[in-house]
Amino acid sequence: MTQSNDASSDSAAVQAHLPYRAKGSLKGRTIIMSGGSRGIGLAIATRAARDGANIVLLAKTGEPHPKLEGTVFTAAEQLVAAGGQALPLVGDVRNDDDVARAVSAAVERFGGIDVVINNASAIDLSKTDAVDMKRYDLMQDINVRGTFLLSKLALPSLRASGHGHILTLSPPLNLDPKWAGMHLAYTMAKYGMSLTTLGLAEELKDDGVQVNSLWPCTLIDTAAIRNMPGGQQMVKAARGPEIMADAAHAVLTGAHLAAGGTGTGNFYTDEEVLRAAGVEDFSDYVLGAPGHPLVPDIFL
Repeated sequence: MTQSNDASSDSAAVQAHLPYRAKGSLKGRTIIMSGGSRGIGLAIATRAARDGANIVLLAKTGEPHPKLEGTVFTAAEQLVAAGGQALPLVGDVRNDDDVARAVSAAVERFGGIDVVINNASAIDLSKTDAVDMKRYDLMQDINVRGTFLLSKLALPSLRASGHGHILTLSPPLNLDPKWAGMHLAYTMAKYGMSLTTLGLAEELKDDGVQVNSLWPCTLIDTAAIRNMPGGQQMVKAARGPEIMADAAHAVLTGAHLAAGGTGTGNFYTDEEVLRAAGVEDFSDYVLGAPGHPLVPDIFL
């Protein structure tokens, strides 16, 4: 989610001295992303734009939101200012026609698709008695179906790319019953995204398309969290979205493979990837007071 004005200033300061030093570039590559108007998605897109990437954003926010800063159009302006090219499209990843239109527009504008980033996701941590079935359906439709659909429709272009990659923001498949017991509906939706990674990595292993998931080790500072009761305190125990942006960049450029490993079928954490890319100190990603205990993310 987009940062507030104060958080944006904090993020700019963080970017000035981040420890990750890229060994590869996304220059000229075309990325299509679900969501991305703000937050982690926009941070990932902005990092790619700094390389000179082409980025297609399919997001619902065409008009300003009363509580959340940024639209798909202001996000595109930020990407262009960072050095990339951007194609903002207002659409819903739940709608087959919108997704097909976005994929076609990416191919028409930029000649193909090299990377799919499944970023759009809905969250409701209610227990089973309390969860509204409309919210259940929303999470299944955005998280699972949307991830499957965007990946599916981009497959011909990814196969033709020569360095196709699908990166989904979803957790490792941790079958400890703790997580299903805490919030079953959300857990099923997020694990559905991760199962898409597992299955497509196997299905596409001979097609030259890499498929991976990425998940943060700690709470990430977003406007959604800041707008929650007590959110201003919570983000003091969070890292900035730049850590996920740098980790995604490392995965997509292969910088994390210097220490070995296979490039597909992985459920990475941001720390794991950045350590493999040479980062030893993560303190510069923290926006709160130095030494403040960080809140671990769920599913780990």
